[in-house]
Amino acid sequence: MDDSGLKAQLEQCHKESFGWALSCCLGSLEEAETVLQTAYLKILERRARFGGRSTFKTWFFSVIRRTAVEHRRRQMLQRLMLTRYLRKAPSAVQQPAADERIYSTQVQKAVRVTLSALSRRQREVLQLVFYHDLSLADAAKVMGVSLGSARTHYERGKKRVRQWMDGSRIFNESRSRRRENSTMVS
Repeated sequence: MDDSGLKAQLEQCHKESFGWALSCCLGSLEEAETVLQTAYLKILERRARFGGRSTFKTWFFSVIRRTAVEHRRRQMLQRLMLTRYLRKAPSAVQQPAADERIYSTQVQKAVRVTLSALSRRQREVLQLVFYHDLSLADAAKVMGVSLGSARTHYERGKKRVRQWMDGSRIFNESRSRRRENSTMVS
């Protein structure tokens, strides 16, 4: 693929790719920006090459995922090395997480908590299928797992979300409350 075609494909996927990077970085905006920028550089500098064995979007999302993993490993090593020097220093005050600022409504917060309670693979496959419109086969390729494994994580994740929604007061008004509402309307 030539440079202009590659850049056009990257531009087409930009919004979704940022969403996926944000997901891979557990909601950290700064980290997602860094990871996405690094993924773009890998592709444009030809350190990551599209082989045509899957769709461009699937391949690009897997590059982002691998880049996020590499970034997290690098940060962990840096933190481990710095802890030797900072053990006596007072701990920094933690800022509220970016996802808490983004998801302000009660339903959005509840859904976010539910997704975070899922295993990493269940969460990833659900996000790839529902938020990024990938097929299960493409999601499996992005995640680097077999199709059967992706199906299992997908079904188990959906089941847990469904159970949570059935038991949640947000989505499930009690019958008595519904009766009260219907008599008030009449």
